[in-house]
Amino acid sequence: MDLNYEVHGVGDPIVMIHSPGVDMREWTYIVPYLSQTNQVVIFDVRGAGNSPAPISPSNFVDDLRKLLDHLGINTATLVGHSMGGQIATDFTLTFPSRVKQLVLIAPSLTGFQYSREFTEWMEQVNAAAPNIKKLANLSLSGPNYSVTMSSKQKDFLYEMTIHYMTKVFSEWENFEIIWPVPHAIDRLHEIKVPLLFIQGDKEWSDLSRIADHFKKVKLVHFFMIKGADHMLTLTHPKEIAYEIMLFLQKGLSKDATYKRNK
Repeated sequence: MDLNYEVHGVGDPIVMIHSPGVDMREWTYIVPYLSQTNQVVIFDVRGAGNSPAPISPSNFVDDLRKLLDHLGINTATLVGHSMGGQIATDFTLTFPSRVKQLVLIAPSLTGFQYSREFTEWMEQVNAAAPNIKKLANLSLSGPNYSVTMSSKQKDFLYEMTIHYMTKVFSEWENFEIIWPVPHAIDRLHEIKVPLLFIQGDKEWSDLSRIADHFKKVKLVHFFMIKGADHMLTLTHPKEIAYEIMLFLQKGLSKDATYKRNK
């Protein structure tokens, strides 16, 4: 296994997949909670952190399968953030028997058509390449990072972003990604496992549209964290960990409704 990973705690496995632009350190503040009752696996996806840079088209879904095989994990709860959520969703559709429960945090979605507002903003950010500092500053100035960049986690996020972008422009040899087809957006009704969808309310409107698509999943619960942006894993780790732990304990079934107990 060439991916960089860590295993914390013992118990039923939870595998966490980080957002693009950062690395597995984004789970720093959540792992201590979840590892009290579960085995928690975190890893750097290919091209991020201390995992190798891609030299051929990346297949993140197959990378995840290989990691689970390497660790001897037959079935796990997947927790994915942003594109990590996209990977988790596609993995669930590709290998349904290997996923016990699914937690998506502000996920992206294979096959989703993003708004003109979002795509034009991304074009402006990408136009700064290969100026890494300018790229990072433009990226993190987006409205979906406004809360985090005004918080005590600002420097931590900036450092991870610089590290990621430096790796991209100094080590990556291939930028192609292989996703399963048909796209997940057309197959969400096939997801049979309980699904928890978490997001903040300081986001691009596209995320609300993505959430609407996930209403096709029969056993889904949506949870909104007020005052949180796209990097809510850094600013609201306790709230996220609480929701995940409650979800793992209660789950969802066709005859039961997930409820928060405060």
